[in-house]
Amino acid sequence: MSENTPVESANPGDAIRAAVGRLRDPETGRKLADTEQIGAIEVDGNRARVQIRLSTHSLPLAEDIRMAAEEATRIAAPDVQAVEIEIETLDRPPAPLGQLGLPVKSVIAVGSGKGGVGKSTVAASLALSLARSGSRVGLMDADVYGPSIPHLLGLSGRPEVVNAKIQPIYFDNIPVMSMGFLVEPDQAVIWRGPMLHGSITQFLRDTYWGQLDYLIIDMPPGTGDVALTLSQLLPLTGAVVVCTPQQVALLDAIKAISMFRKTKIPVLGMVENMSGFICPGCGKQYDIFGHGGARQKAEELGVPCLGELPLNMQMRQNSDEGHLADALDDPICAAALGRITRALVQQIADRAAATPQGPALPVL
Repeated sequence: MSENTPVESANPGDAIRAAVGRLRDPETGRKLADTEQIGAIEVDGNRARVQIRLSTHSLPLAEDIRMAAEEATRIAAPDVQAVEIEIETLDRPPAPLGQLGLPVKSVIAVGSGKGGVGKSTVAASLALSLARSGSRVGLMDADVYGPSIPHLLGLSGRPEVVNAKIQPIYFDNIPVMSMGFLVEPDQAVIWRGPMLHGSITQFLRDTYWGQLDYLIIDMPPGTGDVALTLSQLLPLTGAVVVCTPQQVALLDAIKAISMFRKTKIPVLGMVENMSGFICPGCGKQYDIFGHGGARQKAEELGVPCLGELPLNMQMRQNSDEGHLADALDDPICAAALGRITRALVQQIADRAAATPQGPALPVL
């Protein structure tokens, strides 16, 4: 039976509950009926109101769930003409993750095969976009040799240690940890592998992250041993590979994907940055570095293409000034980042649906 097949019932509310209940919870992959995430259902003549509870981890997909629930309601109760889907937030705390016991649901590494492709900008933008969707997000700058997250977000200061925990620097409600907070801007970090491993471990284990839905990790460029360190410390949800459309950048992106696969880190998708320039005067797009190379290469490699970020003068200016968050107010940037964020969370939801988690934690 199809998920949208009408359910025979004398009570339209029961039919709606059964139909909507077959939708999958993006976080656990289980049916909404099995996780008790369907609240009140009211049917008054030709009007219906359905209440659905989603965790903050799932809020980036709230509009997709709303549309799917509306369609299921109309199919289950054909006489209903006006449908209101009310999304409420439920509190579902994260379980301790990995040997470090991090209270995080999804850990996402953002990497690239080479420098200069905007990897840190994409990592920080994803964190900002997820947070604006209502998710609880942390941002860790693992690029210890060239930490740029503090500059992009206009953050400074030195983290304090309270009760043996490093207190991160906050951007709004996003905890941020970076080597950039610990060294002077003009100082170089010259470390061998063991020291690098130790710093990454300390950032993860000893930082007070709080309870998070997503921890975004900005990786160093290239194929160094940070990915291996991370894979040994905790189970990563997956990786996002950033590249630009030119063939030389795509060749290095292939190496990054190979690195993640060798370290058993799933590749959630590729992001093509600097994908065309849209002239603010005439609206015409100029493909300065080419266009669509990441999508084509992603298809060849069997990984998703999460989306494309255009060259944008506003984002460049905001990044240089330490106000990257302001770029999310630009319609072009906001639309592109929104699509990429939803595609990323959908990839995580699809994996959850393939291996449903259970039993669901109680709604608090």
